[in-house]
Amino acid sequence: MIKIFETEQIKEADQYTIKHEPISSIQLMERAANAFVFEFLKDFPNKNIPVSIFCGNGNNGGDGLAIARILLSKKYKVDIFIFYAVKYSIDFTKNLSHLQKKNKKQIHYIENSNFIEKLPINSIIIDCIFGTGLTQSIKQDSIHYQIIEKINDKKFYKVVSVDIPSGLFSDKHTNGIAVKSCKTYTFQFPKLSFLMPENENYVSDFNILNIGLNIGYISKTKTKLYFIDTVSIQKKLHQRNKYAHKGTYGHANIIAGSYGKIGAAVLSSKACLRTGCGLVTVHIPSCGYEILQTLFPESMCNADKNTKYISSIPADDQYDAVAIGPGIGMHALTRKAFELFLKKYKKPYILDADALNILSKKKSLLKIIPLNSILTPHPKEFERLAGKWKNDFERLTLQQNFSKKFKVIIVLKGAHTSISDVNGDVYFNSTGNPGMATAGSGDVLTGIITGFLAQQYSPLDSAILGVYIHGLAGDKSLETQSMESMIASDIITNLGNAFKEI
Repeated sequence: MIKIFETEQIKEADQYTIKHEPISSIQLMERAANAFVFEFLKDFPNKNIPVSIFCGNGNNGGDGLAIARILLSKKYKVDIFIFYAVKYSIDFTKNLSHLQKKNKKQIHYIENSNFIEKLPINSIIIDCIFGTGLTQSIKQDSIHYQIIEKINDKKFYKVVSVDIPSGLFSDKHTNGIAVKSCKTYTFQFPKLSFLMPENENYVSDFNILNIGLNIGYISKTKTKLYFIDTVSIQKKLHQRNKYAHKGTYGHANIIAGSYGKIGAAVLSSKACLRTGCGLVTVHIPSCGYEILQTLFPESMCNADKNTKYISSIPADDQYDAVAIGPGIGMHALTRKAFELFLKKYKKPYILDADALNILSKKKSLLKIIPLNSILTPHPKEFERLAGKWKNDFERLTLQQNFSKKFKVIIVLKGAHTSISDVNGDVYFNSTGNPGMATAGSGDVLTGIITGFLAQQYSPLDSAILGVYIHGLAGDKSLETQSMESMIASDIITNLGNAFKEI
């Protein structure tokens, strides 16, 4: 897992590296600049596109000056625009001195924002105005505000940011202006603000660059926030046993479907088996019996005595994992059966969709949900359970507190799905794409998580693995589909490709 640090911890990581490597601060800045240029050259190999670098007076601006020098040495067409300031950082001043020796003509000091209108529309803008040290919103009457406003309005070829889009706070809500960056090249750690839906306009994409900050500091420094990476997923996955049989990999029970929504049962059960579960039994209303047996013969079917709705839910211990909710509806009989199940069943289970909506109607039931059960709401379902929030940072705190209070794992679905555990630790997903915002995608996720839980993965690992592989299968689907054309079945089809890639 990649740790997500607070602003002060990032600063401490820099200082600790400088002291213990040892390395000077200007050398660390040079390392960061080279890491940026290495990726920039891959993304923008055309040296004929003009590059305009905007530099503030701090170390983020110093990064920009170092980047400018390196790009100029590689024959890029670079102009540097520097904001006037009473004082510049020490490393900024050193880098400016190096740049002035050979490239004085490319350096311009900003007097007003009018010059932006004269910049070629095909320019690449590199934003190095403010870094993670920004402590307050940019004042509306400042030259910085005017410049950022015009950069955002002009629609240049590409606008990229170094470490963080200027004006954006790294670990709290931003209520002012910020650069709308198409890509941010961030150093060592993702910033929490990158993972918040409210900041989509500022951070549409980001790339984490390793600049060699001290591993000792990173490993010993505590955090509650993590970014899921491929390496951590590879470590969690179990190897398949040569002499295993279907019973080795668990028996899952999925309670899903109602009249008109039997597809939810098909999708979740099929995803469960595709994840490696040995056996799947699906409990559905009897109207779906022939549908399920025809569309998915690999599953077993337990037909409810009621034709259109689920009126009973088995609460015995013969199953290794139980999931309830996809497409079950809100009928009174279903609600009663669900409540009886909660009162009887004492092992962790997965609750999704209408199961969560039933819970929101009778929140007292939350108190009897077993430790480490997994709830998979989308934002509106979570709002019904936990209440409203003013911004995404407040929502994150609400999620952490909810998990700690009720001792459950919350999988809050969306871009960078967040998984909170009973201690309030949160794991943000790194896979997936907007094409997955389609009917049935959540049913597939429920099936995947259930499949892992049935195979004796811990509830937390089941959630983390399920979310990551669900997203990766969605990414693999884009090799044959577009974001517009993707459907939930494509995700199931590409689960095998996702496992192969891992």
